[in-house]
Amino acid sequence: MFFSEATREKAKLRLALTGVSGSGKTLSALYLAYGLTGDWSRVALIDTEHGRAKFYADRADLSTGRFLHAVLSAPFTPDKYKQYVQEAAKLVGSDGVLIVDSFSHAWEGEGGVLDIKDGIAARQGNNGYTAWSEAGRVQSDLVNTILSADCHTIVTLRAKTQYVLEENDRGKMQPVKVGLAPIQRENTEYEFDIVLWLDRADHKAYASKDTTFLDRYGAVITPELGQQLKAWLDEGEEPLRCEACGRVLTPTKTKGVKELAEGTRAQSGQVMCAKCFNAWFKEKGKANDSCQS
Repeated sequence: MFFSEATREKAKLRLALTGVSGSGKTLSALYLAYGLTGDWSRVALIDTEHGRAKFYADRADLSTGRFLHAVLSAPFTPDKYKQYVQEAAKLVGSDGVLIVDSFSHAWEGEGGVLDIKDGIAARQGNNGYTAWSEAGRVQSDLVNTILSADCHTIVTLRAKTQYVLEENDRGKMQPVKVGLAPIQRENTEYEFDIVLWLDRADHKAYASKDTTFLDRYGAVITPELGQQLKAWLDEGEEPLRCEACGRVLTPTKTKGVKELAEGTRAQSGQVMCAKCFNAWFKEKGKANDSCQS
């Protein structure tokens, strides 16, 4: 059964912040995270920017506290990112926030997906097309790992930078830094529920993609926005979860979510996902065979 009745469910935040250097990505991510949790100890930040995020820790002038922090240094391999993401998600728990600052290094940094693609292409018998096919699967697996983390997730993305001449308030032309596309695989922003662009001039955020209530947003990010997003995300039904592994139930080819939950509970005494139920059923079969022998 592929279809079931659509209902609004509680959800985790999946948000990307993008902007040029100095636009305020890291601090904005921290403010959002604190607004979502109300507890700095439930915020874990993966720092690929040489530890610079620690400059924002426990600052009275910025109203920040002590968050969990880990430096991810080169090589910026997808496997390394996945290890850090999984550890961070466990540390902060389901109501915590994971910040990946920045996700751009996983693409163009040393050991990132572009390096992986070049290494594949250099192998005998390979070409650019086959290299992208294999490297694309590595990228997709990394994105899926981040988005499937059982906590709120915020990633920052560097933006390609260009300088343009603009007239200032004194009537003179001056160079202004503007952002172009995010530095990541093309269309990566489609994977997130919200994408906010940060303006270098005034640090205001503008939504380039939104599935919530931020379509016309245009303001400096504060913890209050995180609180508003948390309230919005908490509306709706609690999604059914597997009582064995904790993952949200998804339909199978033959059963919808509710039917799967009812069937597994009836047979095992627990609501289970298909994977855990199959493992339970297999172990039960072994136990029965052992008793009969």
